Amino acid sequence: MASAASFRFKDLEIELTKNPQQKPEPSELVFGKNFTDHMLTVEWTSEGGWKHPKITPLQPLQLHPGAKALHYSVELFEGMKAYRGVDDKLRLFRPEANMERMNSTAARAALPNFEGEELIQCISKLVEVDKDWVPAAKDCSLYIRPTMIGTEPTLGVSQTEEAMLFVLLGPVGSYFKTGALNPVSLMADPQYIRAFKGGVGNYKLGSNYGPTIRIQKEAERRGCHQVLWLYEDDHQLTEVGTMNIFMYWENESGEPELVTPPLEGIILPGVTRRSLMDLARRWNECKVTERTFTMQDLIKGLEENRVKELFGAGTACVVCPIDRILYGEKDLHIPTMDTGAVVCRRLYQELTDIQFGRVAHEWVRRIES
Repeated sequence: MASAASFRFKDLEIELTKNPQQKPEPSELVFGKNFTDHMLTVEWTSEGGWKHPKITPLQPLQLHPGAKALHYSVELFEGMKAYRGVDDKLRLFRPEANMERMNSTAARAALPNFEGEELIQCISKLVEVDKDWVPAAKDCSLYIRPTMIGTEPTLGVSQTEEAMLFVLLGPVGSYFKTGALNPVSLMADPQYIRAFKGGVGNYKLGSNYGPTIRIQKEAERRGCHQVLWLYEDDHQLTEVGTMNIFMYWENESGEPELVTPPLEGIILPGVTRRSLMDLARRWNECKVTERTFTMQDLIKGLEENRVKELFGAGTACVVCPIDRILYGEKDLHIPTMDTGAVVCRRLYQELTDIQFGRVAHEWVRRIES
C-alpha cells in the first residue's frame, strides 16, 4: 500500500533527552534487554501520508486499546546492526537489503511503503545521536529494531488507515548464552510447523514469531537450545529458531557443497544468509547451492561420513554451529566441532572483518559523526 510520498530525512526533527541513562558494561549485555536514550518515530495516515520523522527521548507509545496491531497483528519489524570498527568509526551493514525486505513485508501486511534511503539516513542520524551507546568490546554491537504497526483504533479485520514506524536501538553482546561460535543443540519435531507455502513465512511479521515461543520452551524442556523447523512429509530442513540454516558436506556426487534451503515462500530471505553465500561463492572452492534437503539426506550423509558442518546464520547471532539434533528417537551427533568448524569459522571471520571495518567492503556504510 504505497503512500503518496515518503517521509524525508531533510524534515527530521530532533529532541534530545535531558535525563540520559547509565550505560551498561559490555560484559553485562543481554540481547534485547537494554535500550538507548532515543528513538525514531514517523506517523502515517491514509489521508495525509507520512508526517515528519522525529528523534525523541525513548518513551512509551500512546496507543488506543482498539489499535489494529493489538488485535490482528498488523505489525512488522526488521533487525539490523551498527558496528564500532577497529578505527572507532561507526558502520551499518547492507542496510539497503533490510529496507528492501521491510518494504516487501509492509506490502504483504497492507501497511504503507516508504523510500528506504530516507529511513537509512534517519537511522544513521539516530545512531549518531546515541553513538556513545555503540559498544567497542569484542562480539558486541548496537542492535537496530525498525518496526511498523497499524494504529487505527477500529475493530474489524480491514486495512489500517493509520500507522506508525518507529526504531529502537540497544547495545547487545552474543545472542546465545553459549557465546559466539559455541555450538547449540536442536529439537526437530515434525508435528510443529513454522510456515507453509502460500503463507507469510518469508516475511518478517511479528505473527510468525509469537507462536514459536511455546515450541522453543518445549525444546528447552527436552534439553535442546533451539528448534529445527521441518516441513512436509519428507521432513525438509527449513530454519533454526529464528535463523537460516546451512550444511557443508560432500554431496552425493562427491563434491564439496555448501547448501541452504531455497526461498520458496517459507524461508526468510536473510541478509546474513545472502552475504554468506556471496562470500562462499567468491572462494570458488565448493558448490554453493540453494536446494531442498531432508532429514533423511542428513542422516544418510552422517552415516556415510559426508556431513562436515551444520550451522545457523542471522543478524543476531551472525553464525552459530550446530552439534546435535534430537529427531524422534534419534539423538544425532553433528560433527561440526569435530572438524574444527572450518567453514563456519571462516565465514564468521570474513563477515565480521567486514562489519567491524578490518576489511574495506562495499557492503558497509559509514556513519559520519
